[in-house]
Amino acid sequence: MSSDRIEKRIFLRAPRARVWRALTVPEEFGRWFGARFDAGTVFQPAARIDAGITHPGYEHWRFQIVIERVEPETLFSYRWHPYPKPGADLSGEPMTLVELRLSEAPGGTELSVVESGFDQVLPARRDEAFRMNEGGWAAQLENIARHVAS
Repeated sequence: MSSDRIEKRIFLRAPRARVWRALTVPEEFGRWFGARFDAGTVFQPAARIDAGITHPGYEHWRFQIVIERVEPETLFSYRWHPYPKPGADLSGEPMTLVELRLSEAPGGTELSVVESGFDQVLPARRDEAFRMNEGGWAAQLENIARHVAS
């Protein structure tokens, strides 16, 4: 097991185009991920996007993503600060890279998530950020599975 990266994979009983929309249309992403984006937000390379968390108990948390790559129906990637607690100044800390990859699978789509760069997170936050995102991605994959099946 690596301390620098989280890797998860799930089979989704939905066409690739449906899963792609769930990943790259901000309103849809927000529904399964538990985030709120400003109206008019577009996920495009180099965009810096602020969002609020909608999960009960975390509504006061905010996060920022910087879109890296958008390769239609194949790869959506962004950078962010993992587990950004409210009030923490993370401006001097490197962001981790989240890569969401789609591939064809019999009867649906395989989605893989790789979040890397934890070794660059400040030591005071590294273990907690890794642990929280490890569990978070497991939950988020179940959320997107329910979302694309509905």
